[in-house]
This record gives sequence, structure tokens and C-alpha cells, in this order.
Amino acid sequence: MSLKELQNRAADAELAEMRVHDAIARVADYLHDQRERFFPETRPLSEEQRRIAVRFFSPALLDAVRIVELMHCRLENPPFYPEAEAQGFSNLPDIRHMASLTFEDVLVFHQSPADRILFHALVHAVQFQMLGLERYTELFVRAFLRMGSHFLVPLEAQAFALDSKFAVNGEGPFSVEEEVCRWIREGRYVIR
Repeated sequence: MSLKELQNRAADAELAEMRVHDAIARVADYLHDQRERFFPETRPLSEEQRRIAVRFFSPALLDAVRIVELMHCRLENPPFYPEAEAQGFSNLPDIRHMASLTFEDVLVFHQSPADRILFHALVHAVQFQMLGLERYTELFVRAFLRMGSHFLVPLEAQAFALDSKFAVNGEGPFSVEEEVCRWIREGRYVIR
């Protein structure tokens, strides 16, 4: 391979990485903006929701999270979706059809959440709490770009696995925080 070809490959890789950083920044801004948008409408978990969740989540997390039940409307897809699709990003998650969205410590539901849906959103709240907005977003975007589906992103896969474990609950209580810490330690959120 010639020097010129190597330089062209390096330039292409640099451009691709700049696009990834731009995507990460846009998603992080969107997540934070939605958190700020919905926070004034939030309420704490109900006593019944806390009673169920405290067997799996720390009281500090349960005190920190706030919820919104939209009931008669649905969230729209982010404003950057058309541009992302024009750049070739496909299979973007359709937010309008999701049962819940977690915007850091604000959990938004399209209807009154069943226990399992609330549990799933709380897992993401723990991930946000432990990773921070920027790292969470970077891990999500990079994994989505590699895997091509949000269901295959490790952050999402873990939330589905833990909400399944909760639904079966044959093992009794467990600590979601410990599970998230273990995945961080083991590097399981990073797709190589």
C-alpha cells in the first residue's frame, strides 16, 4: 500500500471518528434537553412503586428519580433523525413506540407503567447515575453504530436481561447497582 493510500485511509478514519463524536454530542444534548423539558412535570415514585423497587434499587436512587406519565400524547423522534438517516444511519429506534424513555434521572412513560416497564427504566437510571451522561451516551452510540440495532446495545441488553430476571424473580431480591458495577468492571458495555 502506498503512502498516499495510507494517508487517505487515515483521513477517512478521522472523518468517521468526527462524525461519531458529533452523533454522541447530539444524542447527549437531546437526552439532557429532554430531562430539562420534562423535569417540571415530574413526580416522585408512588409508595407502591417504591415498595416493589426497593428490593432491587438503592433508596438514594429511588429518591432521586422522577417520573412523568404522558397518557394522551407520545414523544416524537429527535429532531436530528432526518439528518442522521440522510447520512446513512438506519434502524434508528422509533421513540414514538417505546414504552418508556430514561432521560438521566427523569423517566418518561407513554402510559401508566407496569412494574416491569418501570424496572427497565430504573435500570437505565442506574446506568446513567454510574456512568454519567457523556459516558452513557458514548457507549450507547458507539455500540449502536457497530451493532445496527438498539436492542443489541449492551446497555439495553442488560436492562432487558435484568427486567426479565425481575419478572421471573425466582431468585428473590438482587442489587441492580451491583450488576451495573460488575458490567463496568468487566468492560461489558464496550463493543470491540
